[in-house]
Formats: sequence, C-alpha cells, structure tokens
Amino acid sequence: MLNEGDKAPAFSAPDQDNNMHSLDDYKGEWLLLYFYPRDNTPGCTKEACTFRDMYKTFDGIVNIVGASADSAESHKGFADKHELPFTLLSGKGNSLVQDYGADGLILKKRTSFLIDPEGVIRKVYKNVKPLDHAGQILKDVKELKSA
Repeated sequence: MLNEGDKAPAFSAPDQDNNMHSLDDYKGEWLLLYFYPRDNTPGCTKEACTFRDMYKTFDGIVNIVGASADSAESHKGFADKHELPFTLLSGKGNSLVQDYGADGLILKKRTSFLIDPEGVIRKVYKNVKPLDHAGQILKDVKELKSA
C-alpha cells in the first residue's frame, strides 16, 4: 500500500473518451486521484455526483480524476449519464488500479490519493465515505497549500 510521502506511481491510462493520460500530465498541479469500485453503483454514483456538484469549487485548486477497473466505454456512459465534468481513467488492461493498491481481493477499494505538484502523495484516504469525501479533500488541499 502506498503511504503519505511516497512518490506517486507513474501511470498511463485511457479516459472515457479514449484519450491517454499520465501522471506527468498533472506535473506542477495538485491532483486528487480517486479510485472507486464500479460505474453506476449507488455509492460510486453518489461520490462522483458530489465531486460534480462541487467541481467549480475545486477549479484552480486541485484536479479531480476518478479511476476504476471499468472500461473506457463504461466510463463514457457513466460520465454522460451523470454529466460528470472531470476525467475518469480506465484501469482495464493496464496496471493503474494495482499500482495504487486499489484492487481488493473480492471488492475493489474506495481509496483516494492527494498528490502534490511534485508528484508526492500528501494524503491517502482509505475506505472513503462517498458523501463526505469531496468536502474533506477541499479542506485538506487548502491546508496543505497554505502550509
């Protein structure tokens, strides 16, 4: 499992539009990489919609990127259905989910990583509560930026 202070693992993964994204794309910016179990499930939908509803609040503060083992096509349907304005990365066919330790043996884990502009993990959120998560991220990133 990755810990605070660890270098974030490099990744290359497609988004919901099949555009490739890498950790380097976010160099110099704050990034929340949040892992969720599956598209269109109740908890995952609540979490994504909470980020959607607060998206303008995050603008200029931290990039929000979701990720799961679902396909890019599944992500496209999920993003369109719920009008998600942020990137969803597909871990299908690559090591993204495994490299970040979000691949539980039975159930995928709801885990998030707050990554600083130098690519260092500053916060790890395990067993995230979908409705509370976005507010906690905003609070934490503001505190870290002002430190």
